[in-house]
Amino acid sequence: MILLSVTWDPNPEIFRLGGFAVRWYGLLFASSFFFGYLIMQKFFKKEGVPIKLLDELTTYMIIGTIVGARLGHVFFYEPAWYLAHPIKILEVWEGGLASHGAAIGIILSLLLYSHFTKKPFLWVMDRIVVVVALSGFFIRMGNLMNSEIYGLPTNLPWGFRFLRSTTPSDGLVPRHPTQIYEGLTYLGIFLFLWWYYYKKQGKPAPGMLFGLFLISVFGMRFLIEFIKEPQVGFERGMTLNMGQLLSIPFIIAGIIFIYFAKKKKEDSLPVKDS
Repeated sequence: MILLSVTWDPNPEIFRLGGFAVRWYGLLFASSFFFGYLIMQKFFKKEGVPIKLLDELTTYMIIGTIVGARLGHVFFYEPAWYLAHPIKILEVWEGGLASHGAAIGIILSLLLYSHFTKKPFLWVMDRIVVVVALSGFFIRMGNLMNSEIYGLPTNLPWGFRFLRSTTPSDGLVPRHPTQIYEGLTYLGIFLFLWWYYYKKQGKPAPGMLFGLFLISVFGMRFLIEFIKEPQVGFERGMTLNMGQLLSIPFIIAGIIFIYFAKKKKEDSLPVKDS
């Protein structure tokens, strides 16, 4: 069956100049903000919102994403080690970013953005989640280029042997390319949310897109985690791993947002005379 597998051995560095290296992960991570900005620019122009507010939003998003993702990894996955080596928390370039932490960081930063710009929080979230879904695709492709966050062993013909894995023995057997599974899932969610936004002519019910995003992204994340290799040692003895436990509150929140979005829409409909 190994003959039917994919041998995966790309160099995670695009090029190096002395001690400075440009990595695929960094390029893809930056691309998520670049393309996200272009898409949000279309939304803002369509709705007549000043581009100045988009520039401010981009700043909040970058800070919220990086700080949240880093602290999420630190406190959700390896708190003891990082508390013993606090200076390492700042070394983001060495890896260690958690999507659940990024989600929390983004939500908190956009609460601040909403407060200072007076734009309704749900208005902001319903538009930003479209590009966040696309960002998820780029980031998982970065993980693929880094040969990290892969799945359990598999006999399926598209199993990947990650020769550059930090655990050499892991590269000996074909594994689920869960980075591709997740990446394509997020790409599909992005296309659906984008379609839904335009289907509603840029006026979705407040909270609807946000709710759909939470359920679909974290619902799929919950399912894919069943075939993903544990990221840290303590997860091996868990029935549900950390990624799944952290996904459950987001899924519940998504259901609540959709419920109230539908309820508000129904309440706003004119009452017909009998």
